[in-house]
Amino acid sequence: MLNLRSAVRGRVLLPGDDDFANATRPWNLAVEQPVAAVVDAEDADDVAALVRYARDNGLTVTAQPSGHGASGDVDGVILLRTRHLDELRVDADARTARVGAGVSWGEVLAVAGPLGLTGVPGSSPVVSVAGYSLGGGLSWFGRKYGWAADSVTAFDIVDADGRRARVTAESDPELFWALRGGGGDFAIVTALEFDLHPAPQLYGGRVLWSADRAPEALAAFREITAGAPDELTVWADLLHFPGSAPLVAVDATYLGDPAEGRALLRGLDGIGTPISDSRAAMPIAELGTIAAEPTNPSPGLSRGELLTELTDVTVKTLLSEPIRPLLSVQIRHLGGAFAQPSDSPHGPLTEPYAIYLFGIPTTPETAAAVHTRQHDLIASLAPHVGDRKPFTYLAPGENAADTFSPGTLTRLQTIKRNRDPHGVFRSNFPVLAGTRD
Repeated sequence: MLNLRSAVRGRVLLPGDDDFANATRPWNLAVEQPVAAVVDAEDADDVAALVRYARDNGLTVTAQPSGHGASGDVDGVILLRTRHLDELRVDADARTARVGAGVSWGEVLAVAGPLGLTGVPGSSPVVSVAGYSLGGGLSWFGRKYGWAADSVTAFDIVDADGRRARVTAESDPELFWALRGGGGDFAIVTALEFDLHPAPQLYGGRVLWSADRAPEALAAFREITAGAPDELTVWADLLHFPGSAPLVAVDATYLGDPAEGRALLRGLDGIGTPISDSRAAMPIAELGTIAAEPTNPSPGLSRGELLTELTDVTVKTLLSEPIRPLLSVQIRHLGGAFAQPSDSPHGPLTEPYAIYLFGIPTTPETAAAVHTRQHDLIASLAPHVGDRKPFTYLAPGENAADTFSPGTLTRLQTIKRNRDPHGVFRSNFPVLAGTRD
């Protein structure tokens, strides 16, 4: 593979090179990536040159803008980094944005927010727009605007023959459909365009209590979400940080007047004296401060599911014993536009809530304990757990069949075979590997 250096203009790292091991690491440091090479493409033409090289040499390419969502299924492949594809253009009049594959949501919001506009971002500002959108995109603002992928209007891609193309619903409806939430298995996306949405005001923040207030906090969470307008999104978190006492939090965003947002969340005001309360009018660019997720790579073990309901029994099960060794158990309210028709591979999210379990594998023993606790907690909730999950909730050991209906998975597999018959591309969770146990 030494001649790879002459095939592309970007930096090429091979086993044995300085910084190779560091360059292979995904966002989740608990995932190993035994890749054959790492390429930092200079631009879209460089991506095309890399794909042609891989095609001609019977190799496979996987693209990771930020490394989020890595599964570790990359043995012997070429890892493509797209940080140099950093184009970012916002048209305030047209309410549109165009971004390169290396651009993060935080960068988009820093430009769009002061213009009174927003995309459909997730909870972390450092997640790439491209990778997030290819997985559908489960957003703070999804109750109002649906999947992030629903707002995408065009993709710039490199196909399996190394040719650049622009893909829209009109130019290539099948590939456009697959890219809007079917993962990165069909082409390398070098840029994308999407609609922005009005966001003249944002109210949000976190209220944090000691864990003894969890029954009251979850009761208020259920009451608020039962009648929440689509502009309001509320998440509940059971937290247990190492070396600290357990906690409970409620996070919220409201796309509207702060006084209205405060009134909608007044059910939180009577729950004792909180440890902290950061609710306030805030710039869109500070959205990532609410959940305060790490902005540097770190190890973690996650499991996500959809919940068909959140009842007294469900809450009692969640609170029946401490969450440790888990760091957090988060419940997200869905509904609203999520449940509306969506011409995307996942389709509508009809389940009203999602649950996300996270722990840190500090030792092999801790990792095993985290997996066991995740399994046991989901098993205890089994009557209320949906039969599939969002693509971006997939974790190592799961596959595309855990996300897509059988008919959708078959359609995605057909597109994969037609567009990439020699397997030049591999996503984090390849559709051809999708089988349900």
